Amino acid sequence: MPYWRLSNFYFFYFAALGALIPYWGLYLKSLGFDAAQIGELMAVLMATKIVAPNLWSWLSDHTGKRMPIVRLASLLTALSFAGVFFATSFWWLALVMLVFSFFWNASLPQLEVTTLTHLGDQTHRYSIIRMWGSIGFILTVVTLGALLDQYRPVLLPLVILALLVGIWLTSLRIPEQQAPLLHLDHEPLRKILRRPAVLAFLAMCFLMAASHGPYYTFYSIYLQSHDYSRSLIGQLWALGVLAEIGVFLIMPYLLPRLGLRLLLLISFALASLRWLLIGWFVDKSAVLIFAQLLHGATFGSFHAVAIHMVNKLFTGNHRGRGQALYSSVGLGAGGAIGSLYSGYLWVSTGPLVTFSIAALLSACAFISAWFLLRGSLER
Repeated sequence: MPYWRLSNFYFFYFAALGALIPYWGLYLKSLGFDAAQIGELMAVLMATKIVAPNLWSWLSDHTGKRMPIVRLASLLTALSFAGVFFATSFWWLALVMLVFSFFWNASLPQLEVTTLTHLGDQTHRYSIIRMWGSIGFILTVVTLGALLDQYRPVLLPLVILALLVGIWLTSLRIPEQQAPLLHLDHEPLRKILRRPAVLAFLAMCFLMAASHGPYYTFYSIYLQSHDYSRSLIGQLWALGVLAEIGVFLIMPYLLPRLGLRLLLLISFALASLRWLLIGWFVDKSAVLIFAQLLHGATFGSFHAVAIHMVNKLFTGNHRGRGQALYSSVGLGAGGAIGSLYSGYLWVSTGPLVTFSIAALLSACAFISAWFLLRGSLER
């Protein structure tokens, strides 16, 4: 298994995410955009996940090749993002983010399938590879936080572009790995999608991603409005990802002991608590620190369980489609709705109501998992 080559891709991919998600909203604010416009631009970034993963997954299924698609998508991601240097109007940035994120959101689902194929029957080791993405995120978010305190936000697009080039370069070194043809008589995808457990899983992913909308779109802006420095904001983001790494490290031990359903329930419950703490106790630094530690559950354990559930619910040749659906229906549609509602509510009702809505969405995911997944998942 090419452990380090796979890990390097995750490192650069999530390092770029560590520059984009925490600080892109601050960059847009520095250009003069209001909260609704920022929410709309971030929604564009998420909305392409609805289409792109499925389209690229269809292409990879028909060609039988995943890594050439990952390499092409990574190159086009860097080239299209360079458009941010040519103009800063709302519609131009919307167009650039649309094209850039269409390619950006194509590569990761295919890389996930490649990683799981390399792992074979050792899929419990996935989190040990994926944690390098978290390390890349931490290094970027902490370093950039300190730099942006000293330099103008114009530095941010340059850093993101450099990291996108790094993604492309690392993708060139990852070998293709064909999945064994164990399911030559596999059932049609439409039949799989009619299963209650599959529908429930996708609905929960949608709700969980939507609940993260205020966090990914406005967390940094929210803290800055309460006089937190960019350095401290970066450290709080990094703390959350450190908790995520801790969860990834112990996930091989948690999964066989607690099972998928219980881990999902814990993740959803702690997500509701986290959003309430952030929304209502932003001036209490100790509370914010505790809330960031909960990121280990709201993203770390949830994502690790979701990857295993996709691997379990979508077998054989459908694994690529399964990863694409998880990315598009859950993270894409849910993330886009999360960015949109948080942008509009931020202006009309304020942060407290916005984060309370986020807590309600994750509570709905908890209720769904409690009733709809009962007895349907083995450990």
